[in-house]
Amino acid sequence: MATRQTQGLARLMRAPAIILLLIWMIVPLCMTLYYSFLNYNLLNPGMTSWAGWFNYQYFYTDPAFFEAIWNTLVLVLGVLFITVVGGIAIALLIDKPIWGQGIVRILVISPFFVMPPVAALIWKNMIMHPSYGVLADIGRFFGTSPVDWFAQYPLFSITLIVAWQWLPFATLILLTSLQSLDTEQMEAAEMDGAPAYSRFLYLVLPHMARAITVVILIQTIFLLGIYAEILVTTNGGPGFASTNLTFLIYRAARLNFDIGGAAAGGIIAVILANLIAIFLMRAVGKNLD
Repeated sequence: MATRQTQGLARLMRAPAIILLLIWMIVPLCMTLYYSFLNYNLLNPGMTSWAGWFNYQYFYTDPAFFEAIWNTLVLVLGVLFITVVGGIAIALLIDKPIWGQGIVRILVISPFFVMPPVAALIWKNMIMHPSYGVLADIGRFFGTSPVDWFAQYPLFSITLIVAWQWLPFATLILLTSLQSLDTEQMEAAEMDGAPAYSRFLYLVLPHMARAITVVILIQTIFLLGIYAEILVTTNGGPGFASTNLTFLIYRAARLNFDIGGAAAGGIIAVILANLIAIFLMRAVGKNLD
């Protein structure tokens, strides 16, 4: 059992790493908070002045703000639905012994290692392009008109791309949980005559509940910051149809050169992300008890 002296020594040894981590996190956040109260435009840096709460009011009253919030929620929920349902289905399929199982599993997880801009370019120019994309060729083969996905269904298209990237992550976590399921329970239920759907609903799904919760928590944190896929494919358009909160901040900073407004948007995004994280952490805590 550790003594007070060893516990104190352990805290002392951890202190430099903790202090460095806090500085690395707090300094950029404090600078963002400071700039959010300034009229600071990159085109006129010499005209910087104190703005007070104006940047927050301007960002909040932006007509695209609530549309961006809605798009963010739709994007996150859509990706979570596809990855959780698809991850469970794929995990159930590749958990069975099949020929070339190792190769199949490598192919399943490989999209996760493709960089987001590269994945977006592949989907934009090789799969969803209305003239020479794979989906356009399939449509012409069946006698239907090609669809301009990024013009007609921009948010849905981005959701598909992001879900394709995150599906391997969900599959890997859910497959690990599935493989820890006690096979004796499954065999006993099967011998008692329980049909496949009953075994899935009452044995498999409750066993995977913790893994599903972890997948939702981790993915939500990262999905709130989706940016590269939107920039490469739709640039937030048409209009603001595919603009999420992160891309709205980018527009303020890089297109309007409004650092103060973008910083205010960043603080609002941090607050919203923390509220969602607190809600999810409580949900995770209840599920893991």
